[in-house]
Amino acid sequence: MPSIVSPLPPDPSTCGYCSPPGQRSKVRTNHHAACLMPVRLTCEVYRKMIDRGWRRSGEYCYKPDLKRACCPQYTIRLDALEFKPTKSQRKLVNRFNRWILHGEDHEDKKKKGKANETFVLEETLHYAEHRICLEKNIEAKHKFEVTLEPSSYTYEKFTLFQKYQQDTHKEKEKMPSSFKRFLVDTPLPEESISYTSDTSIPEHLPHTYGSYHQLYRIDGELIAMAVLDILPNCVSSVYFMYDSKWERFSLGKLSALREVSLAKEIHKAGAKTMGWLYMGFYIYSCPKMRYKGEYSPSYLADPEDYSWHPLEECVPLLEKNRYACFAHPEHSIEGDYVGPPLSPDPSPSLLEKAQYLINMSRGRQPVLAPVTMMPEYLTSSSARLTLGATIEALGEEILEDTWFYTMYEM
Repeated sequence: MPSIVSPLPPDPSTCGYCSPPGQRSKVRTNHHAACLMPVRLTCEVYRKMIDRGWRRSGEYCYKPDLKRACCPQYTIRLDALEFKPTKSQRKLVNRFNRWILHGEDHEDKKKKGKANETFVLEETLHYAEHRICLEKNIEAKHKFEVTLEPSSYTYEKFTLFQKYQQDTHKEKEKMPSSFKRFLVDTPLPEESISYTSDTSIPEHLPHTYGSYHQLYRIDGELIAMAVLDILPNCVSSVYFMYDSKWERFSLGKLSALREVSLAKEIHKAGAKTMGWLYMGFYIYSCPKMRYKGEYSPSYLADPEDYSWHPLEECVPLLEKNRYACFAHPEHSIEGDYVGPPLSPDPSPSLLEKAQYLINMSRGRQPVLAPVTMMPEYLTSSSARLTLGATIEALGEEILEDTWFYTMYEM
């Protein structure tokens, strides 16, 4: 069944990337090229959308306008199957495992004879988990558990979110509704993963695509949570939060390694299209967001033709330009962009593919018409601009599997 989406007018917002913690710039702005609210959004269509620069915040989907943004946001993905952890990343995992197994007094103790052992990411990450300790009859100082569950609200998760926002982002107290809207609500349905392996699927791996919470507990206490979308070819990282009292273990870096491992393990179990970790946006103009480049090999999506380019080849263009085009460097812009606020009318061929769903009554055949027959399109110039921008942002391939529904109030 096709996806069904309702376009929204692009809404510029003040920028939090070039501002002090807890503040948003009053003079610098990040713009959206297109926004929409899904009525229904398949995992495959959303996968194609993030390849074209889209992301979601709860159910709300948006595509940044990189040309006009003060802090351009480039889609970054890591080849999980080719990833090799660095020495510092290996030390990080081993140090955490030692603390779980042996306690505070042994935190920096190095075991003799281990230096030349092969480091296998998946095995080492799981080694100190409670379930593995039980299997191997290992007595651990602490009980460390990692569970993956479909996105849902609990007071325990909300409490962690509250503390993270206050400690890390210096933000005021949030309401449960804002947490649900941001990190629980999702437009993605659960869709079965076709594993082809003859062996049984490990219990800790998902059986469906969709939106998940990966929970980290030590001695029963929730210390961190990753919000993930598991899609037909990738694990997409949405958000990560943690209790600041565990900051010394660099939980954000550990979670990134676990997400790489999750993609590798799903692939190994027989979901052969799985192989990437999407780490959200790479924002070169914001130093604190450059850490995503520490995981290699990573690639950035070109903002114009959506081809993928090795990160190390993109950095020189990012250093020189505010807006960088990797496929056509001559399109890069050093200073501010001066041009139309929205995309021009889409090409006739693209407009032809856009279908408008007139009737969505249960039990009846859907009634479709060209998008140019939408009442909003016929009566409102701003609606035509919004629809045109959304059609351009989605592109031909996505339009083949997507219907438009009534627009949100302009």
